[in-house]
Amino acid sequence: MSVQALRKETDTMPGARPSTAGGPPPGVMGGPPPNAWTGVETGVEGREEEFGKSMAVVLKTLKNTKPYAHEINDALIKARLQAMQFAKDHGLMDEYVAHDIKTMKPLTNLMKGLVEKTGQAEIALIGIFDRTACHYQLCLETESGPGMRRWRSPFARVLAATHRIGQFDLTEEWIHENWTRPRLLGYAEAIGVEMRVSHWQPDGWLSAEVD
Repeated sequence: MSVQALRKETDTMPGARPSTAGGPPPGVMGGPPPNAWTGVETGVEGREEEFGKSMAVVLKTLKNTKPYAHEINDALIKARLQAMQFAKDHGLMDEYVAHDIKTMKPLTNLMKGLVEKTGQAEIALIGIFDRTACHYQLCLETESGPGMRRWRSPFARVLAATHRIGQFDLTEEWIHENWTRPRLLGYAEAIGVEMRVSHWQPDGWLSAEVD
C-alpha cells in the first residue's frame, strides 16, 4: 500500500483527523497517542531528575561486565557479605543476628500492633518482603501468594567471583542457615506470628509461610 493510500485510509477511521504532510494521525501506526500518560501516576512525579540519575546508575552497573557481569544489587550484596564474613571470622554471628533483630524493633512493633488489631498474619509477610527495600533491593526474584513468599538467594554470582580471589569463604547455604533464616524467625517472633522458613534448597529458592 502506498503512503498516499494509507493516509487516505487512516483519514477515514472513526475519530481520525485528516492528516497533513508527515504521515497518518499520531497513534494510528502504533505507539502511545498524544497525551497517553495524562492522568497516569508513575510514582516519580516531581522526582524526574532523581529518576534519571537512578536509571543512569542501573545502566552503568549492568554495563560493568568485568571481571563478571554485575547485577544492580552488587554493592549491597558485597556490603552484606563483608559484614557476615567479619562476624563469622570473630565468632559473632549470633550477636550480629540479635543486633539486626533489635534494630528492627520499631518496625516489627508496628507490624505486631497491626497483626493484633486485624488478626491477619499476612501483614508480617507484607512488612518483611513487600513493603521494604531491604528485601527487594537485595533479592531480585520474589514470588508472592497468600500466606507465602518465595525468593531466590541473591548471593551466588558475587560469591562465585569473590571465591576465585579468596575474598570471602561463605557459601549460600551457610548464609541462609546462619543469617537469613534466624533473622526471619526472629522478626516473626517479635511480630507475634508463627512463621515457617525453609531450610536451604539446592536450587536456591527459599520460602517463608504463615497461616
